[in-house]
Amino acid sequence: MMLTGDNNLKKVAASGIVNWTFQLNSGADKAKLSFSVVAGPDAENAPEWTVSLLDATEGEIWTNDTSRTEITVPLPGKNAKELKLQVICPNGARYGDSVTTTITADADDGVASMVFEAVAQQSIMVLKTQIDQEKTVANELASKANKGTDKDIYAILSPAGLRGYVFVEGMNTDRVREKSKDIKKARNFIEGEADISEISPYLTPVSAVVGIVEGDLVELINGPFKGEKARVQQIDQAKEEITVELTEAMVPIPVTVKGDSVRLVDIKEK
Repeated sequence: MMLTGDNNLKKVAASGIVNWTFQLNSGADKAKLSFSVVAGPDAENAPEWTVSLLDATEGEIWTNDTSRTEITVPLPGKNAKELKLQVICPNGARYGDSVTTTITADADDGVASMVFEAVAQQSIMVLKTQIDQEKTVANELASKANKGTDKDIYAILSPAGLRGYVFVEGMNTDRVREKSKDIKKARNFIEGEADISEISPYLTPVSAVVGIVEGDLVELINGPFKGEKARVQQIDQAKEEITVELTEAMVPIPVTVKGDSVRLVDIKEK
């Protein structure tokens, strides 16, 4: 008697679904499966998770919605029986809520068990907006997020340069969708979730001198030479500074300014 297959820890968002596929190997013609489902970390106050066992041919053969804690299943002899455990995270799950399911198989040739654990985590959702209204939508959504006692939205990101989209991090996806419904400039959420790797480029500050090269024509936008045009002579990537010469000055004097103190006017021809 052996239980083999996937039983890695799974992370799942509220109302999300995770599955484990595993196999029951036994020379017997049937086996008794018993189930233990424990929610945590606070079992008494934890929301109810839905746990189901599915057979590759018969579909659902057990669920924790019933009072049964064990079932008997026929076995295909020398071939392994393919099974799938499915867990649905409740809408009211909080970050770190978990469920641990232990399945024990008992047959004539022995006893074996496997433990499966799922942990609730937040989702990163992508909200479509009207073009150039990303900040407006983000601010209105943030205002709603700060009202009431239910903190369904953890973070909102409207990256500079990304038009028509806002990233929203939250626990309860249904309530996050509900809060965006009456925001006029908001459209709809894209199906599925975004991975942190997809938004990580927007979380890294961009150097103020990116896109500027020696020879470019810039306009100084602050400081004593505000409004003056200048030609880029040198760039210090580490300090994010550029040295420029004012184009209209009678005597060319090099001036060193921060990269965010200039606006690109004309790119040097390559």
